[in-house]
Amino acid sequence: MKTKLPIAMSNRHVHLSQEDLDILFGKDYGLTKRKDLSQPGQFAAEEKVDLVGPKKTIKGVRVLGPVRSATQIEISVSDAFTLGVESVIRNSGDIEGTPGIKVVGPKGEVELEKGVIIAARHIHMHTDETKEFGLNDGDIVSVKVNGVRGLIFDNVLVRSGEGHKLEMHVDIEEGNAAGVKNGDLVEIIK
Repeated sequence: MKTKLPIAMSNRHVHLSQEDLDILFGKDYGLTKRKDLSQPGQFAAEEKVDLVGPKKTIKGVRVLGPVRSATQIEISVSDAFTLGVESVIRNSGDIEGTPGIKVVGPKGEVELEKGVIIAARHIHMHTDETKEFGLNDGDIVSVKVNGVRGLIFDNVLVRSGEGHKLEMHVDIEEGNAAGVKNGDLVEIIK
């Protein structure tokens, strides 16, 4: 049974709904692909926005595509302190009861009532890979990182589907704390 997989760190970024994209960049706007990301169909866009919190502003935050049904802002714990918003750790897409923020683009601004999260650590797996690892979509596992700053990440959600590619995602602070770099192999220990 397989246990090893690559890890990748995620920096702050924004997923926009088409409605919010139109307000921020102009009516019927389409994102400009900068580069493909590891997950199939996902990409980093050329577009950037500013996040305006109660305390400070973080300028030039990358937009990721494609557009989503709801706008979601993914930041780190340090970013939450900088912006002055509550640190809420959530799985992607689970934005009910999360803080809001002002998002500013070149053509307009949006005052979000919710959507700011610190993304919970998770593993993407294609449905075929879940069998190889003896796991199912929705399982919670632990993952061991070796090395000088080695540690065990607990409470890691397995997200499985036809459009997923094998990779563990942590935010940049978690990755730096563990001393990993993108592509390093880590081990599921359940």
